[in-house]
Amino acid sequence: MGESASNSGLTIDKKNFLRQFRDTTSKDLHSLTAHQFFQIWMHYDKDGNGYIEGYELDNFLREFVSSVVDKEVNPENISSTMLQELKQSFMEAYDENMDGRIEISELAQLLPMEENFLLLFRLDNPLESSVEFMKIWKEYDLDGSGFIEGDELKEFLKDLLAEIKKEVTEEKLIEYTDTMLQLFDTNRDGKLQLSEMAKLLPVKENFLCRQVFKGPTNLTKDDIESVFNLYDRDHNGFIEEEEIHGFLKDLLELAKEDYDTDDLQDFKVVIMQADLNKDGKINKSELTMVLLALAKHNLE
Repeated sequence: MGESASNSGLTIDKKNFLRQFRDTTSKDLHSLTAHQFFQIWMHYDKDGNGYIEGYELDNFLREFVSSVVDKEVNPENISSTMLQELKQSFMEAYDENMDGRIEISELAQLLPMEENFLLLFRLDNPLESSVEFMKIWKEYDLDGSGFIEGDELKEFLKDLLAEIKKEVTEEKLIEYTDTMLQLFDTNRDGKLQLSEMAKLLPVKENFLCRQVFKGPTNLTKDDIESVFNLYDRDHNGFIEEEEIHGFLKDLLELAKEDYDTDDLQDFKVVIMQADLNKDGKINKSELTMVLLALAKHNLE
């Protein structure tokens, strides 16, 4: 796709990828199929890292705005200043986690899509915590391989649609499964590792990302109590089993963007050194040790 630049700004090329998805009369975007959404994502995520960012984001915004212009009309110029103002407004509206880039689920909020496919993104119903995520992971990783493979993903999507009382044909379910796998499988190994599935099935918030955990002097007894209650989902006084794995997943996300179950197990060996009584659980005093160590590490 050709682009040219001038001192006054950037010139929009007449070959605009998004224009084909707009109604020729109203200029509204058509309701996209799963495959069309995938085509758009792959076109703008040039490096295939699972985000539209940097020059990719600039390119998308220029084409999103200019796609309402007929092919016969000469290209419009968007100045650098106008582009930055457009980007600021756009990111304030759609960059929910404020990381300066657009994720797949964030783009799904902008582009109109067929209802059943859009519902799979759970935009209005994220999971309460990573503990729930790990329980779902365990449920659908049927062979215990440490990955969600195609047939397991299909079962998950089928159950998700059934939960919200939506019926689709087998053909449409296969289309959804293939599209979701291609969208979120950023390392292209044909299956979803832990971090890839986490993008498909988001939680409301990684509580450990809050500023209060950036330094040990900021931590209060109430902060530690809040964290403990977040992960002790059954309120039995211990963080154990999937609760521990949920805690570890949130910790892992602070350390690296791409991670799998092997990383989770390696991290578990380190964290469980705080399990002083070796009962395989984390009590409140042991969690305090972990959080203070984490805050001290972040401060350094």
